[in-house]
Amino acid sequence: MVGGADTVSGHRPQAHVPVLYGQVLRGLQVKPDGTYLDGTFGRGGHARGVLEQLGPGGRLLVMDKDPAAIAEAERAFGADPRVAIRRGSFASMGQWHALADGLDGVLLDLGVSSPQLDEAERGFSFGKDGPLDMRMDPDSGESAAQWLARADEVEIADVLFRYGEERQSRRIARAIVARRAEQPITRTAELAELIARVMPRGDSKIHPATRSFQGIRIHINRELADLEDGLEAALDALKPGGRLAVISFHSLEDRITKQFMAARAKAPPANRRMPEATAFVPTLRLIGGAQKGEAAEIAHNPRARSAVLRVAEKLGTDRQEAAACPD
Repeated sequence: MVGGADTVSGHRPQAHVPVLYGQVLRGLQVKPDGTYLDGTFGRGGHARGVLEQLGPGGRLLVMDKDPAAIAEAERAFGADPRVAIRRGSFASMGQWHALADGLDGVLLDLGVSSPQLDEAERGFSFGKDGPLDMRMDPDSGESAAQWLARADEVEIADVLFRYGEERQSRRIARAIVARRAEQPITRTAELAELIARVMPRGDSKIHPATRSFQGIRIHINRELADLEDGLEAALDALKPGGRLAVISFHSLEDRITKQFMAARAKAPPANRRMPEATAFVPTLRLIGGAQKGEAAEIAHNPRARSAVLRVAEKLGTDRQEAAACPD
């Protein structure tokens, strides 16, 4: 999936290319007889790579909120007995009985997918006029247009600032509330043009609506809350030695991922003013640091420019003890 600031432009749709493809497969260390979950199927680029490395005894589980992604999964893999498919958020993976025996790897490719961006009717792109929807699951929750019609100025400004990191959030929220008093805002082009009038682009190459669209999208889809729940669920589902691979596209989701992994891999700094705490027992081992796309990939697939991959391995009891009590 993709979610960087420059991914929602008016460029023509490109063939789907999964970002950081080689790094992801190396990070997961796919075993032929292992069980792997792709929690964000999208159009299945990474899932195909995992499946190619699985033997007859391996299993691939795929999830996605988007019915179009699930339809593609059914078309591509529905006849493969090694594959199980479920529509829903990866945050709810713990409710899927297929995970009962544990997982050898989990991939979460965060943000909005390339096909979602490229389809104007989904309402994610300010570069293409379409209904102001932005829901990854179009059958659940309220659309962006519905939310903008009912939220007060303070709530809108808070979402734009918190999730879009938009410094002019109050000015934009004030303009939105004033406009909707005259007529509803129901189209992506209407919202983008309104924001552009409030915030002239100047010399910036980034469209003035970029951060606002990101903030609204994250809020509508509960992306950060789902990520926090999904990381916990993934850790619970992984077997000892299993790998968790997460691709992020902006600082908010990468920060959550980084802090989640670090908190379970590294003991917190000692504080002499506090009573001695219980000995720290790690549950994860970090596999390298943040990985980014190489120049050749970025040149071929510009959407990889903002992608960051983090990988961690779940520790077993014996390895936890060894990590907690080094020689």
